[in-house]
Amino acid sequence: MARIEAHVQRVEGLARLMDSQFKIPRIPINLGLDTIIGFIPGIGDTIGLGVSSYIISQAARVGVSRSTMMKMIGNVGLDWLVGLIPIIGDIFDWGWKANNRNAALLREHWDSVKPADMIDVTALAGKLDPK
Repeated sequence: MARIEAHVQRVEGLARLMDSQFKIPRIPINLGLDTIIGFIPGIGDTIGLGVSSYIISQAARVGVSRSTMMKMIGNVGLDWLVGLIPIIGDIFDWGWKANNRNAALLREHWDSVKPADMIDVTALAGKLDPK
């Protein structure tokens, strides 16, 4: 359980890096590496697509449902397709944040399948230590 939680947290961190890690003063919307590399004509959006595909593959490893996978693929597909349009695509990418959306879908899935009453044995072990 703790291993999967750590896995989900790593995916969330990568999504944040790609979509919303950086704050620009006086601008209300953060941006990430995906927006920055999207300005590289021709290959920037394809590089972002690779990272987004990795996030989707990690969600598949955790076992998200088929419908959730389709939503994730749709988020990334729309992001990539519109991202190919110069300037308009970059603006769209800045606001759409497909990786953050997909990380939220993964978190939602994980929070719904892990039993709320499941005991975290690592936390319990620390409480039972006789020292």
